[in-house]
Amino acid sequence: MIALFTDFGWAGPYVGQMRAVLARNESAPPVVDLMHDAPAYSARAAGHLLAALADEFPAGTVFVGIVDPGVGSARMPVIVEADGNWFVGPGNGLFDVLSARATESSWWRITREPERQSATFHGRDLFAPVAASLARGESVPGDPIDAPHGPEVGVELAEVVYIDRYGNAMTGLRAPADPTASLRVGQRELAGGHTFSDVAAGEGLWLVNSLGLVEVVVNQGDAARAYGLTVGSTVAWC
Repeated sequence: MIALFTDFGWAGPYVGQMRAVLARNESAPPVVDLMHDAPAYSARAAGHLLAALADEFPAGTVFVGIVDPGVGSARMPVIVEADGNWFVGPGNGLFDVLSARATESSWWRITREPERQSATFHGRDLFAPVAASLARGESVPGDPIDAPHGPEVGVELAEVVYIDRYGNAMTGLRAPADPTASLRVGQRELAGGHTFSDVAAGEGLWLVNSLGLVEVVVNQGDAARAYGLTVGSTVAWC
């Protein structure tokens, strides 16, 4: 299958145009809209989300990852194979975390010349066609390169990387070794729990969410509003 991960948003024409490219072949594989509200412009934050989400997919999945504020610039278009899955998109750090954490990973610089190339929509004109060709089992259209990151990239990120519609704030941290640790969020220290109802309505805590990431929540409330959190806000273990 092909999975789409972008910061395009769910409205507007962009996702539909990419899907149209992917559907041109009669034997096109199924397409999953994994996420289209990834943190806008922030490849680093989005990279931690993608690394967590990719674990849910079977080997052989082709991901089109697009959080690409440098589209049309000199930034490198890349293909990454990590533990049996493929990732196509900009070489701007979006795939660095999953590659650093993978048991095996390989990188290529895309050399394919698209039939058309908008300066501002490589997702439609370059990355979607390349993903479709990989999903069909065709050879990699690129030159091998060294992974452009060090192993330290796989280290957890003590920042908010996503805020959902409820105001729950996901971080780039994974479950700590000490489940009794407190998490400093702004001027507050929050205890950990297993689920929202471990505290009374309106009270906050941290928990490990369904992606395996530490999340700051308020039971039946908006944690981002309560604690003044945005993508990029820092947190720390106490």
